[in-house]
Amino acid sequence: MIQGKFGEKGQLFFEIDLITDDGLSLPVDAMLDTSFTGFLAINKQDLDSLDWFYIGKETLRTAQGETLFKIYLGKLILNEQEFEIPVYVGDEITEFLLGSEWLKILPLVVNYQAGILTLG
Repeated sequence: MIQGKFGEKGQLFFEIDLITDDGLSLPVDAMLDTSFTGFLAINKQDLDSLDWFYIGKETLRTAQGETLFKIYLGKLILNEQEFEIPVYVGDEITEFLLGSEWLKILPLVVNYQAGILTLG
């Protein structure tokens, strides 16, 4: 189980470790975005240092309309487990985004009043 933190506007943030192709671990804060239906979305500038394998393209509906994303096979550590997942990469992404796909395999507990935020 990983502890999260609340953002100023009620956002839900969790620290994850992105794993580069050569095994280096890069800790980042990722925001849980339940409207994103994948596992992880990142900006294309952040992709350069990771050297992940390109696997294709997919168009998704976003708040800005239909958007074409490149998809890479990425690795990350979440809840002390390493996962190999499809990662959506785009130009307009301003945060590392964890999507709702995680909620199918990891329980989310949120209690704003008690300051409790956990995933896993």
